[in-house]
Amino acid sequence: MSKRILIIDDEEHIRRMMRLTLEAAGHEVGEAADGLQGLAAFGNGAAWDAVLLDQKMPGLDGLETLRRLKERDPSARVIMVTAFASIELAVDAMKLGALDFVRKPMTPEVVRNAVEAATAKPRRGPIAETAAPPAGEEVLPSARPSITMVTMNGFTIVRAPEAAGAASERRFIVRNPNGWEQEVTVEIAPEAIERVERMTRRHFPCESSFWTAQAERALSAFLWDEGRIPPGRTLTLRDVDREEILAAARWDLK
Repeated sequence: MSKRILIIDDEEHIRRMMRLTLEAAGHEVGEAADGLQGLAAFGNGAAWDAVLLDQKMPGLDGLETLRRLKERDPSARVIMVTAFASIELAVDAMKLGALDFVRKPMTPEVVRNAVEAATAKPRRGPIAETAAPPAGEEVLPSARPSITMVTMNGFTIVRAPEAAGAASERRFIVRNPNGWEQEVTVEIAPEAIERVERMTRRHFPCESSFWTAQAERALSAFLWDEGRIPPGRTLTLRDVDREEILAAARWDLK
């Protein structure tokens, strides 16, 4: 179904690529070259199904533009577009109500998937408080929650339940922005273990939680960089960067 999408980005060639991509998918597209133009085009938000919003722009940057868009329409579906990703930016944008991140440079498929995922979600205003259960109704204890990570481009990573298998493997359930799920295995290569042990002069068994954390980081990085599930649903962790090795030197192996 055709949607109306507003693109706010100061780079003309990026706007053109996104517009042509979305128009080819049957959507109507509007453009604005900076935050102020974007706010003028956005109006009260009623005319738009989603907004693709650049972070780094002259004048009003993306976060300030996002804040003003959400003031006008708290239910606006906004996808941040950035070449300068950071955890701090992700946290700030999500607090302000951004639904997703798209990283520059991006492929047409990534743009289409992000817009489809955003427009499939119902419009929501401010988050309401959770209602209390009816008086006298028994509340069953909840199961232990799974450990979950959400990447900045909308993939969700859930650690799969423990299962028999090689100690050098970690299993995860990956949910893409459209909602479908696949199991992915991260294999920890012997050379990665040898490098950490050589640099830290400590023994890190495959069963260590350190390797679970590294497997999760590697999978998150792949999903962020590639925007897709690893080929064959398997990823091999062959190296650990210097910062993680410094952290390993202090890791509690108990």
